[in-house]
Amino acid sequence: MIRVQVRPNEPLEAALRRFKRQCNYAGIFRLAKKHAYHEKASDRRRREGRERLRNIVMAERKRSGAPMGRGNKKRGAKRGKPTDRRGSDQPDFDPLTADTTIQKTDS
Repeated sequence: MIRVQVRPNEPLEAALRRFKRQCNYAGIFRLAKKHAYHEKASDRRRREGRERLRNIVMAERKRSGAPMGRGNKKRGAKRGKPTDRRGSDQPDFDPLTADTTIQKTDS
């Protein structure tokens, strides 16, 4: 249970902000949205599969050093020839057959 005590001479809005922040960190809003409606088992499996695939792709991008965001490219701007950051010796990434274990290297 989350409790927030209003400090002396503290405005109520500030205490409410702290309460919302603590609820957000605890994941209460996420749980409320999750249980707001019934989700069929097949839909849940499909969603979890998409989430797994997204996590695999993001982990591979992070491992290869590719940029994670969309970038600051303007719409309609001319783009040059795309460059391959990984080099030509590595095969293309397939998220369905990817190994998700993290390998530590001794450097």
